[in-house]
Amino acid sequence: MPKVARELRQLEINRCGSKYPDRPTLHAVGGVPGLHLQVTPSGARSWVLRLMVNGKRREMGLGSAGSVLLAKAKELAREAHEMARSGKDPIKARDDARNEARVADLASISFSQALKEFVPIKQQTLSPGKYRDQWENSVSRYTYALGDKSVADITFDEVQGVLNILSTNGKHETRSKLRLRLREIFDYCISRGYRISDNPIPSKSSTEDKLMQGAAAAAAEHYPALQLRDVGRFWHALNRRDGMGAAALRFQTMTATRTGAIRFMSWDEVDFENAVWTVQPGRVSSKIPKRESPKRVPLTGEMVALLKELPRLDGCDYVFWAPRGGPLSDATLGKLMHMIHDADVKAGGKGFLDAKTGERVVPHGTRSTFKGWATEREDFEWNLSEAALWHAVGNKVERAYARSDMIEKRRIMMERWVGFILESADLSAKNVLDKSGKSLNYIDRHPQGFRG
Repeated sequence: MPKVARELRQLEINRCGSKYPDRPTLHAVGGVPGLHLQVTPSGARSWVLRLMVNGKRREMGLGSAGSVLLAKAKELAREAHEMARSGKDPIKARDDARNEARVADLASISFSQALKEFVPIKQQTLSPGKYRDQWENSVSRYTYALGDKSVADITFDEVQGVLNILSTNGKHETRSKLRLRLREIFDYCISRGYRISDNPIPSKSSTEDKLMQGAAAAAAEHYPALQLRDVGRFWHALNRRDGMGAAALRFQTMTATRTGAIRFMSWDEVDFENAVWTVQPGRVSSKIPKRESPKRVPLTGEMVALLKELPRLDGCDYVFWAPRGGPLSDATLGKLMHMIHDADVKAGGKGFLDAKTGERVVPHGTRSTFKGWATEREDFEWNLSEAALWHAVGNKVERAYARSDMIEKRRIMMERWVGFILESADLSAKNVLDKSGKSLNYIDRHPQGFRG
């Protein structure tokens, strides 16, 4: 056992300094065997206890001299000696107590706190724009029942209860997305030590989840689609409309792409020489994950002609721009489609309605129209039309080996699709007469482009 040094008074302890420029100095303070004040060359002061633990000499830190008073340091030193004499390791006991306290502190993290911490990390992997906010908002909105619960204590049944509410309300697609987002959050919590038990959402769907996913597939969000028999009438009516919104809707119908991809389309994405439009992963409203390859769209002669006839706005790189210079709003195309429907009904027609639901068609529904044409009216391979719609084709292994986007084959398909639209419009236009009985043949073999 170390000898007992002369007990220093507080004034003497305050005067203790470092004797060496390159290493700390230990000053025995007395009162308890092995208790020292350690002073570093920078002036930092802390308590250090030297003692024998199971026959080995050990050094144990007792804290900063600025926060632990001398009397407390002596008390801690005596407790450590007593524990060592009983055969226990005071250093290990202290570390274990600290770890238990840390685990208890981490286990008290609530779901809402964990979500707030995880969101900025997740947002770094998401495309900038509205989708980032949607990711957080959807989780916050539907998991309010979990908000104050400790992440460590949330059970499988509680999570399923949250998901099942969405299923009951018919929000199957939202349920599927929320399930994946919750799994990511709990994986993060486990990696941070906030949760010791397994993820309450298994990596593979449970039987109940599979049933729910089947229901989601059957009741997936449906976009009212233009019927093939109405394509000619619709195109004829659309070509009588002026403005940038009408041009954007014509281009979307011909390319069968998403509204967001059209609205934020920029001139630097268009390669007129090779007649290709390329959208990079992560681009605003493209819905192309950053890990995927760029999406290329073959441009037919009619598509190129439409683009070249568009007016350009100085200082704006958007192809389809709004009057103030930004991109078209997400409501512009939908409103135009409704106006075309209402005008047809007012003129004594049936309007443009989905064959199954009877709802008014929307811009996104023209993609379903294209798919129906490719499978019902033509004999193109299923994968070819899926690639045109930017859908994932095959399983992960098949996609890993499918390096080609079949753009030239798709070019032939898109030329046939545009040809179908224009031929249908030709037939429709021949049936439209003005008051004098003269045919109003507005549609020729090429779209009118932008007028006005």
